[in-house]
Amino acid sequence: MAGNISTAASTNENSGALSGGRINPPRPGRADGSTGGHAGGGSLVARPRFDAPVAENGYRWWYIDALSDDGQNGLTIIGFVGSVFSPYYRRARLHSAAAPENHCAINVALYGSKRRWAMTERDKRHITLDENNFEVGPSAMRWHGDALHIDINERCMPLPFLLQGTVKIRPVHIYDAPIMLDDDGKHFWRAVSPLARIEVDFENPKLSWRGNAYHDMNWGEEPLEKGFRKWTWLRAETERGTQVLYDVERQDGSRKSFGRIYKNGEIIMREVPQLHPLPKGLWGMGRRVNSEASPRMLKTLEDAPFYTRNHVEINLDGKPCEAYHESLSLDRFKNPLVQMMLPFRMPRVG
Repeated sequence: MAGNISTAASTNENSGALSGGRINPPRPGRADGSTGGHAGGGSLVARPRFDAPVAENGYRWWYIDALSDDGQNGLTIIGFVGSVFSPYYRRARLHSAAAPENHCAINVALYGSKRRWAMTERDKRHITLDENNFEVGPSAMRWHGDALHIDINERCMPLPFLLQGTVKIRPVHIYDAPIMLDDDGKHFWRAVSPLARIEVDFENPKLSWRGNAYHDMNWGEEPLEKGFRKWTWLRAETERGTQVLYDVERQDGSRKSFGRIYKNGEIIMREVPQLHPLPKGLWGMGRRVNSEASPRMLKTLEDAPFYTRNHVEINLDGKPCEAYHESLSLDRFKNPLVQMMLPFRMPRVG
């Protein structure tokens, strides 16, 4: 394992690697839209900004997942500029260069006793973007001081339940250490706050809980399916800290895998355990997970023809632990039949 990196650490986005010691503080105007701010601990950090430019045919998303303290409820929220899984955006790109701001959405999924799922795409007439605010129709993500506030006012699909509530995320630390996922500097990932506290309060459905949350972001200059074939990711809270493991297969057949441990404002690089197969999803979607021993499927949270989200038990550092896990097949995403099915889950306004 390599050395540690400070909370305010920053990397050159074109380097694709993290160095072993303390490195220079972040500067404004970076590709990920970082800006100066203060984390819960009061350290100067590079908080992501919502109005960073996105290239034609490109994308940027902000991802949150969380689990309640009692383990009974969970959620994921993803804000998209240039929705990478949008059939409308893909269709527009096939004809000419497409504007990502015409394909924005805030995807919300609730898990537990009251399951809900919503993702409505909107064009630039329904979007407001500035440094601290991302409004998509009636829903919004906003930075207020040290907390990320999310206002949700959506309609679910395929059953048209209302989904209305608020979410507040308070990062323990904010990290600024992006990692390049390809060899050409076109795709990046950054763990913004691997550990945070979350407050969830919904009116529709009636739901309120507190728990631990995770927040990261991705961005790229080309469609995700142009750079990658498969994508596997997990995060787990362990005694050593929040561990994140990535394994991507590029379109040329090469792979990149990396592991990071985040704790107390520092990052430790770790080896990535081998991939183990999981049972296939309902649609025949193959699933693999990194683990030091045979994994165990606890629950399938999302099961789509090209994507699954799972709650699994794996082994890290010689001990069992539970993890959020995702498997993605971009080759399946491009299938014409899948593209025909997607609008039934992802309606579009505008």
